[in-house]
Formats: sequence, structure tokens, C-alpha cells
Amino acid sequence: MTQTALSDTRAGTPAWLAWGGLGIVYVVWGSTYLAIRFVVGSMPPMLSGGARFVLAGVVLLAGVLVLAGRGALRMTRKQLGSGLLIGLLLPAWGNGMVVIAEQHVASGLAALLIASVPLYVVVLRRLLGERPPAITLVGVSIGMAGLALLLLGGPVAGAHGSAGWAPWLVLLAALGWSVGSVASTRLPVPPNPFTLSAVEMVAGGTAMMIVGMVTGERLDLGAVTTTSWFSWGYLILFGSLLAFSSYVFILGKLPVSTVATYAYVNPVIAVVLGVLFAGEHFGFAQLAGGVVVLAAVVLVVRAERRPKPEPPCGEMSVPDGTVRT
Repeated sequence: MTQTALSDTRAGTPAWLAWGGLGIVYVVWGSTYLAIRFVVGSMPPMLSGGARFVLAGVVLLAGVLVLAGRGALRMTRKQLGSGLLIGLLLPAWGNGMVVIAEQHVASGLAALLIASVPLYVVVLRRLLGERPPAITLVGVSIGMAGLALLLLGGPVAGAHGSAGWAPWLVLLAALGWSVGSVASTRLPVPPNPFTLSAVEMVAGGTAMMIVGMVTGERLDLGAVTTTSWFSWGYLILFGSLLAFSSYVFILGKLPVSTVATYAYVNPVIAVVLGVLFAGEHFGFAQLAGGVVVLAAVVLVVRAERRPKPEPPCGEMSVPDGTVRT
């Protein structure tokens, strides 16, 4: 997007409204890791996570229909197929593995590991033939060192339990987010971003629920705590609906590189909330690893702010690895 076009999209919108939307993305998406921890404390992970996305997706579809009309729901078969595939990559693979892992890993550690998404995206771009700036590759190398510190630092005190595979599962979830983010910029998708998000959430949520039932998950309503119910509702209303709507809004009002700063603000919010409300405590190695990862992400995102040639018509570059659901 050219600077002139960017200025045009901002015209008529108060600056505080755009920055307020970014603040919502900062805080709400950062708080979802703690909410997930509280949900999986007494609810089956895949069934609860899948139901969250299906319900949010249906509500969003209804909102698009009422506010924008049936035309906003139109899409070709290829666009529908892309939306279904991205839904399997983002909500199902990405979020699904996070909710499973958070039964055994601290919410703050999960957020720090997910912060690696922009680093993964750079690697994927390189494999697809793009040539990121040298400073970007340096940032990825630093980030990998930080991830090693996080993985070798041991479990975070205050987690539900410890399992050596859980942090690795979060890294695998980050890979799913990254592949889905890159795919969403290269595949034909529905023109209305809210329609696309709704399709992704319904598809991914349905897949998660199927996996949950096949693997033997069952919901015991009598065992679900009030905290889990409240957190589950919070994820639907605030995590999936409010935060994503704010994200879509600010993409048209602020530079993508500015929006991308959520990638290193969310983990800080998640760590602070985990310490305050879940009794999570990080050791020196874990804190050092988190700082190194965040520094690497800052370096990568800032490097990608440098002006680049306009992409060909019909293509869109997402250098920051933005997660869209």
C-alpha cells in the first residue's frame, strides 16, 4: 500500500479510535493465554476450544449478514476452499495444539513460544524463494537461540503440571500459525475479511470438536468450574469477536508494521497476567530466553518496516506473520 493510499484509508477516522483498537489487540489477545489456562482446568481442551470457534464464527456470520447483506457472504469455490484450509491451519492446528499444551505448560511460557511466529514466517518466505534482508535473518538466528533457552530452562513454576513434550507442541502450534498466515496471503480468499474469519473459525472449530470426540474427550457439566465458564465466554466475546474485529479495523487505519507490534506486546501481557493471577514464576534462564526471543521479534519486525517495492496487483505481503483469527 502506498503512503497516499494509506493516508486515504485513515481519512475521517479519529486517531484515538485506531490506537484504541490497537490497545484492544494488545491487551485482549495477550490475556487469552491465561483464559485458555483457566478453561482447560476443568473443560476438555479440544471440545471447549472447538465450540468456542464455532460459536464465534456463527455469530460473526450472522453479524455480516445483518450489517453488510448477503452479498458480503459471496465467494467462489476456490475462495471457500482456501478459507476452510486456513481454518484447519490457524484455529485447529495452531490454537488446538496450544490448548492441549496449556494443560502442562504455563500460559506465559506458551505466549513467549508463540511469539516465534514472525521468525517462522521469515524462514517460510525464504523457502518459497523470497530474499528477506540480511538483518532479518540475523534476527531469526537470535530468536532461535532464545527459543533454545526457553526450552532448556525447565518448566515454569505454577503451571498445572509439567510434561517435556508440551513446550515443543506449542512450537509446533506456532508453525501451524505461520503456515496459515503465509497461505492466507497466497491463496484466493473471500473479499470480506469478516466472512473469511467466520469461515476459518467454523471450519477450524468443527475440526477441533471432531478430534476431541474421536480421542475420547467428554464434557462433564457438573465438573466445570465457574472460572472455566467465565473464561470460555471471555474467549468467545473478547478473544474471537472484539479483538479480531479491532484487528481488522486497525489494519486499514495503521501501518501493518505498527499493527505487527502486537507480536512482542502480547507475550509481555501474558507473562504479567500469569504471574499475577496464576502464580506462575519464571527462572533466570526462562526470563533470559523470553527477553532474547522478544528482542529478535522486535529486530525482525523493525527490519521489515523498511520500504519495499509494491507487490504485483492481487498479491499482498505479510512480512510480520500476523495471525488473523
